[in-house]
Amino acid sequence: MQEVASPDADCRGDLGAAWFAPLRPWIAHSDPRTSGRLDLSLLNRFAAARGVRTEDGLPLRFVEAWPTSAAAYEGSIGASGAVPTRTHGPGMLHDWFNALAWLAFPRIKARLNRLHREALATITACTGGPAAGGGATDGPGASGVMPARRGPLRDAATLLDENGALFACSDPALAANLRNRDWQSLFLDARERFAASVTVQVLGHGLHEKLLAPYKAACAHAWIVAVPFGVPAGRQRDALDATVAAQLRADTLCVANLCPLPLLGVPGWWPANVDAAFYDDPRVFRSGKALR
Repeated sequence: MQEVASPDADCRGDLGAAWFAPLRPWIAHSDPRTSGRLDLSLLNRFAAARGVRTEDGLPLRFVEAWPTSAAAYEGSIGASGAVPTRTHGPGMLHDWFNALAWLAFPRIKARLNRLHREALATITACTGGPAAGGGATDGPGASGVMPARRGPLRDAATLLDENGALFACSDPALAANLRNRDWQSLFLDARERFAASVTVQVLGHGLHEKLLAPYKAACAHAWIVAVPFGVPAGRQRDALDATVAAQLRADTLCVANLCPLPLLGVPGWWPANVDAAFYDDPRVFRSGKALR
Protein backbone atom coordinates (compact mmCIF):
# COMPACT_ATOMS: atom_id res chain seq x y z
CA MET A 1 0.00 0.00 0.00
CA GLN A 2 2.85 2.38 0.80
CA GLU A 3 4.51 4.35 -2.02
CA VAL A 4 8.27 3.81 -2.08
CA ALA A 5 11.01 5.73 -3.79
CA SER A 6 11.91 4.48 -7.24
CA PRO A 7 15.03 2.28 -7.04
CA ASP A 8 16.96 4.35 -9.56
CA ALA A 9 16.29 7.67 -7.78
CA ASP A 10 18.45 9.03 -4.99
CA CYS A 11 15.50 11.25 -3.94
CA ARG A 12 17.53 14.48 -3.80
CA GLY A 13 15.13 16.70 -5.70
CA ASP A 14 14.24 13.84 -8.05
CA LEU A 15 10.72 14.18 -9.43
CA GLY A 16 10.40 10.41 -9.07
CA ALA A 17 10.66 10.61 -5.27
CA ALA A 18 7.76 9.18 -3.29
CA TRP A 19 6.55 12.55 -1.99
CA PHE A 20 5.83 13.64 -5.55
CA ALA A 21 3.79 10.49 -6.31
CA PRO A 22 0.36 12.20 -6.30
CA LEU A 23 1.64 14.69 -8.89
CA ARG A 24 3.28 12.12 -11.13
CA PRO A 25 0.81 12.24 -14.06
CA TRP A 26 1.61 15.93 -14.66
CA ILE A 27 4.82 16.96 -12.92
CA ALA A 28 7.47 15.99 -15.47
CA HIS A 29 5.44 17.34 -18.40
CA SER A 30 4.95 20.77 -16.84
CA ASP A 31 8.31 21.36 -15.10
CA PRO A 32 9.13 25.06 -15.69
CA ARG A 33 12.67 25.01 -14.31
CA THR A 34 14.40 24.73 -17.68
CA SER A 35 12.44 27.42 -19.51
CA GLY A 36 11.97 29.66 -16.49
CA ARG A 37 8.30 30.12 -17.33
CA LEU A 38 5.16 28.25 -16.36
CA ASP A 39 3.01 27.06 -19.27
CA LEU A 40 -0.52 27.94 -18.20
CA SER A 41 -2.08 26.66 -21.41
CA LEU A 42 -0.71 23.20 -20.64
CA LEU A 43 -1.90 23.30 -17.03
CA ASN A 44 -5.32 24.45 -18.18
CA ARG A 45 -5.55 21.55 -20.63
CA PHE A 46 -4.72 19.20 -17.77
CA ALA A 47 -7.39 20.83 -15.59
CA ALA A 48 -10.00 20.57 -18.33
CA ALA A 49 -9.15 16.91 -18.92
CA ARG A 50 -9.51 16.24 -15.18
CA GLY A 51 -12.76 18.17 -15.01
CA VAL A 52 -11.45 20.29 -12.13
CA ARG A 53 -14.15 22.57 -10.73
CA THR A 54 -14.87 24.74 -7.73
CA GLU A 55 -17.49 23.57 -5.25
CA ASP A 56 -19.98 25.81 -7.05
CA GLY A 57 -19.31 23.96 -10.29
CA LEU A 58 -17.17 26.55 -12.07
CA PRO A 59 -14.44 25.15 -14.33
CA LEU A 60 -11.05 25.90 -12.81
CA ARG A 61 -8.40 27.71 -14.81
CA PHE A 62 -5.01 29.19 -14.04
CA VAL A 63 -4.52 32.84 -14.98
CA GLU A 64 -1.35 34.92 -14.95
CA ALA A 65 -1.60 37.24 -11.97
CA TRP A 66 0.34 38.17 -8.88
CA PRO A 67 -1.72 37.78 -5.68
CA THR A 68 -2.48 40.92 -3.70
CA SER A 69 -4.50 39.67 -0.72
CA ALA A 70 -6.06 36.51 0.64
CA ALA A 71 -9.56 37.85 0.07
CA ALA A 72 -8.82 38.73 -3.55
CA TYR A 73 -7.06 35.42 -4.20
CA GLU A 74 -9.69 33.12 -2.67
CA GLY A 75 -12.48 35.35 -4.00
CA SER A 76 -11.18 35.09 -7.57
CA ILE A 77 -11.34 31.31 -7.39
CA GLY A 78 -14.80 31.31 -5.85
CA ALA A 79 -16.30 33.92 -8.18
CA SER A 80 -14.89 32.81 -11.52
CA GLY A 81 -12.74 29.69 -11.07
CA ALA A 82 -9.63 31.74 -11.91
CA VAL A 83 -6.55 30.84 -9.85
CA PRO A 84 -4.01 33.73 -9.82
CA THR A 85 -0.69 32.15 -10.81
CA ARG A 86 2.82 33.57 -11.03
CA THR A 87 4.31 32.36 -14.30
CA HIS A 88 7.91 33.47 -13.79
CA GLY A 89 10.27 34.88 -11.22
CA PRO A 90 9.86 34.54 -7.45
CA GLY A 91 6.84 32.44 -6.61
CA MET A 92 6.74 30.55 -9.92
CA LEU A 93 7.70 27.18 -8.42
CA HIS A 94 5.34 27.66 -5.50
CA ASP A 95 2.43 28.36 -7.83
CA TRP A 96 3.42 25.48 -10.11
CA PHE A 97 3.05 23.10 -7.19
CA ASN A 98 -0.22 24.79 -6.25
CA ALA A 99 -1.53 24.07 -9.76
CA LEU A 100 -0.36 20.46 -9.51
CA ALA A 101 -2.13 20.13 -6.16
CA TRP A 102 -5.37 21.28 -7.82
CA LEU A 103 -4.89 18.58 -10.44
CA ALA A 104 -4.11 15.86 -7.90
CA PHE A 105 -6.61 16.78 -5.18
CA PRO A 106 -9.32 18.93 -6.81
CA ARG A 107 -12.04 18.25 -4.25
CA ILE A 108 -9.84 19.00 -1.24
CA LYS A 109 -8.54 22.18 -2.84
CA ALA A 110 -12.06 23.30 -3.71
CA ARG A 111 -13.23 22.62 -0.16
CA LEU A 112 -10.30 24.55 1.32
CA ASN A 113 -11.13 27.48 -0.95
CA ARG A 114 -14.72 27.46 0.27
CA LEU A 115 -13.64 27.30 3.93
CA HIS A 116 -11.24 30.20 3.41
CA ARG A 117 -13.93 32.31 1.74
CA GLU A 118 -16.52 31.56 4.41
CA ALA A 119 -14.06 32.39 7.19
CA LEU A 120 -13.02 35.62 5.48
CA ALA A 121 -16.66 36.62 5.05
CA THR A 122 -17.33 35.97 8.74
CA ILE A 123 -14.37 38.10 9.80
CA THR A 124 -15.45 40.90 7.48
CA ALA A 125 -19.01 40.78 8.81
CA CYS A 126 -17.81 40.86 12.42
CA THR A 127 -15.29 43.67 11.96
CA GLY A 128 -17.05 45.74 9.35
CA GLY A 129 -13.95 45.76 7.15
CA PRO A 130 -11.49 43.54 5.28
CA ALA A 131 -10.09 40.57 7.17
CA ALA A 132 -6.74 41.17 8.78
CA GLY A 133 -3.79 39.37 7.36
CA GLY A 134 -4.82 40.06 3.81
CA GLY A 135 -1.37 40.95 2.56
CA ALA A 136 1.04 39.02 0.40
CA THR A 137 2.19 36.88 3.33
CA ASP A 138 -1.29 35.40 3.59
CA GLY A 139 -1.61 33.97 0.10
CA PRO A 140 0.51 31.74 -2.16
CA GLY A 141 4.17 32.13 -1.46
CA ALA A 142 3.45 32.76 2.20
CA SER A 143 6.47 33.33 4.39
CA GLY A 144 5.11 31.06 7.07
CA VAL A 145 4.25 33.97 9.38
CA MET A 146 0.74 33.67 10.75
CA PRO A 147 -0.90 37.09 10.31
CA ALA A 148 -2.85 38.40 13.29
CA ARG A 149 -6.57 37.62 13.40
CA ARG A 150 -6.49 35.11 10.58
CA GLY A 151 -8.51 32.87 12.87
CA PRO A 152 -8.23 29.20 13.87
CA LEU A 153 -10.08 27.81 10.85
CA ARG A 154 -7.93 29.65 8.33
CA ASP A 155 -4.79 28.79 10.31
CA ALA A 156 -5.61 25.09 9.98
CA ALA A 157 -6.73 25.39 6.35
CA THR A 158 -3.49 27.17 5.46
CA LEU A 159 -1.36 24.54 7.21
CA LEU A 160 -3.10 21.71 5.36
CA ASP A 161 -3.00 23.55 2.04
CA GLU A 162 0.64 24.61 2.28
CA ASN A 163 2.22 21.88 4.39
CA GLY A 164 -0.27 19.04 4.59
CA ALA A 165 -0.11 15.32 3.97
CA LEU A 166 -2.75 12.60 4.03
CA PHE A 167 -1.95 9.68 6.33
CA ALA A 168 -4.31 6.99 5.03
CA CYS A 169 -4.28 4.06 7.40
CA SER A 170 -6.20 0.81 7.79
CA ASP A 171 -4.56 -0.04 11.14
CA PRO A 172 -5.92 2.00 14.10
CA ALA A 173 -2.85 1.16 16.18
CA LEU A 174 -0.56 2.87 13.67
CA ALA A 175 -2.80 5.92 13.58
CA ALA A 176 -2.55 6.03 17.38
CA ASN A 177 1.25 5.79 17.14
CA LEU A 178 1.27 8.88 14.93
CA ARG A 179 -1.05 10.81 17.23
CA ASN A 180 1.14 9.87 20.20
CA ARG A 181 4.37 10.66 18.33
CA ASP A 182 5.58 7.16 19.11
CA TRP A 183 8.13 7.04 16.32
CA GLN A 184 9.80 3.82 17.50
CA SER A 185 6.52 1.90 17.28
CA LEU A 186 5.37 3.58 14.07
CA PHE A 187 8.49 3.52 11.93
CA LEU A 188 10.60 0.69 13.37
CA ASP A 189 8.64 -1.88 15.37
CA ALA A 190 5.76 -1.90 12.88
CA ARG A 191 7.80 -1.36 9.74
CA GLU A 192 6.30 -4.26 7.78
CA ARG A 193 2.76 -3.44 8.97
CA PHE A 194 3.32 0.18 7.99
CA ALA A 195 4.14 -0.80 4.41
CA ALA A 196 1.00 -2.93 4.20
CA SER A 197 -1.40 -0.65 6.04
CA VAL A 198 -0.42 2.97 5.38
CA THR A 199 -0.09 5.25 2.42
CA VAL A 200 1.17 8.80 2.78
CA GLN A 201 0.30 11.33 0.09
CA VAL A 202 1.76 14.83 0.27
CA LEU A 203 -0.85 17.49 -0.41
CA GLY A 204 0.82 20.76 0.59
CA HIS A 205 2.24 22.71 -2.32
CA GLY A 206 4.62 24.68 -0.11
CA LEU A 207 5.94 21.39 1.22
CA HIS A 208 6.37 20.03 -2.29
CA GLU A 209 8.45 23.08 -3.15
CA LYS A 210 10.68 22.52 -0.09
CA LEU A 211 11.12 18.86 -1.04
CA LEU A 212 12.89 19.81 -4.26
CA ALA A 213 15.83 19.98 -1.82
CA PRO A 214 14.80 17.47 0.86
CA TYR A 215 16.18 17.71 4.38
CA LYS A 216 15.84 15.50 7.43
CA ALA A 217 13.65 17.87 9.43
CA ALA A 218 11.03 18.23 6.67
CA CYS A 219 7.79 17.76 8.57
CA ALA A 220 4.23 17.61 7.28
CA HIS A 221 1.00 18.41 9.07
CA ALA A 222 -0.83 15.12 8.55
CA TRP A 223 -4.56 14.54 8.36
CA ILE A 224 -5.32 10.96 9.41
CA VAL A 225 -7.79 9.10 7.22
CA ALA A 226 -9.18 5.71 8.20
CA VAL A 227 -9.39 3.60 5.04
CA PRO A 228 -10.47 0.04 4.30
CA PHE A 229 -8.21 -2.56 2.81
CA GLY A 230 -8.28 -3.24 -0.89
CA VAL A 231 -8.34 0.18 -2.52
CA PRO A 232 -6.46 -0.29 -5.82
CA ALA A 233 -3.29 1.80 -5.96
CA GLY A 234 -4.43 3.60 -9.08
CA ARG A 235 -7.59 4.82 -7.35
CA GLN A 236 -6.12 5.74 -3.97
CA ARG A 237 -5.48 9.39 -4.73
CA ASP A 238 -8.95 10.13 -6.08
CA ALA A 239 -10.62 8.07 -3.34
CA LEU A 240 -8.71 9.96 -0.65
CA ASP A 241 -9.50 13.27 -2.33
CA ALA A 242 -13.24 12.60 -2.16
CA THR A 243 -13.12 11.18 1.38
CA VAL A 244 -11.05 13.95 2.92
CA ALA A 245 -12.94 16.74 1.15
CA ALA A 246 -16.14 15.44 2.76
CA GLN A 247 -14.44 15.40 6.18
CA LEU A 248 -13.17 18.99 6.07
CA ARG A 249 -15.67 21.26 7.80
CA ALA A 250 -15.46 24.28 10.05
CA ASP A 251 -16.12 22.03 13.05
CA THR A 252 -13.50 19.40 12.16
CA LEU A 253 -10.58 21.27 10.59
CA CYS A 254 -8.37 22.60 13.36
CA VAL A 255 -4.65 22.65 14.07
CA ALA A 256 -5.14 20.11 16.88
CA ASN A 257 -6.31 17.53 14.32
CA LEU A 258 -3.13 17.83 12.24
CA CYS A 259 -0.30 15.53 13.35
CA PRO A 260 3.42 16.26 12.87
CA LEU A 261 4.88 13.73 10.43
CA PRO A 262 8.65 13.77 9.67
CA LEU A 263 8.52 12.72 6.03
CA LEU A 264 12.04 11.36 5.64
CA GLY A 265 11.21 8.89 8.39
CA VAL A 266 8.48 7.24 6.31
CA PRO A 267 9.71 3.70 5.55
CA GLY A 268 10.98 3.49 1.98
CA TRP A 269 11.07 7.24 1.45
CA TRP A 270 14.72 7.92 2.28
CA PRO A 271 17.65 5.50 1.93
CA ALA A 272 19.20 6.31 5.32
CA ASN A 273 16.10 5.39 7.30
CA VAL A 274 16.79 1.68 6.92
CA ASP A 275 19.23 2.22 9.80
CA ALA A 276 17.48 2.44 13.17
CA ALA A 277 20.03 5.07 14.23
CA PHE A 278 18.43 7.46 11.73
CA TYR A 279 15.55 7.90 14.16
CA ASP A 280 17.81 8.69 17.14
CA ASP A 281 17.52 12.40 16.50
CA PRO A 282 15.28 14.20 19.01
CA ARG A 283 15.50 17.40 16.97
CA VAL A 284 13.41 15.70 14.28
CA PHE A 285 11.65 12.78 15.94
CA ARG A 286 10.33 14.67 18.91
CA SER A 287 8.14 13.26 21.60
CA GLY A 288 5.30 15.45 22.71
CA LYS A 289 1.74 15.80 23.83
CA ALA A 290 -0.56 13.26 22.22
CA LEU A 291 -3.12 14.61 19.78
CA ARG A 292 -6.80 13.80 19.94
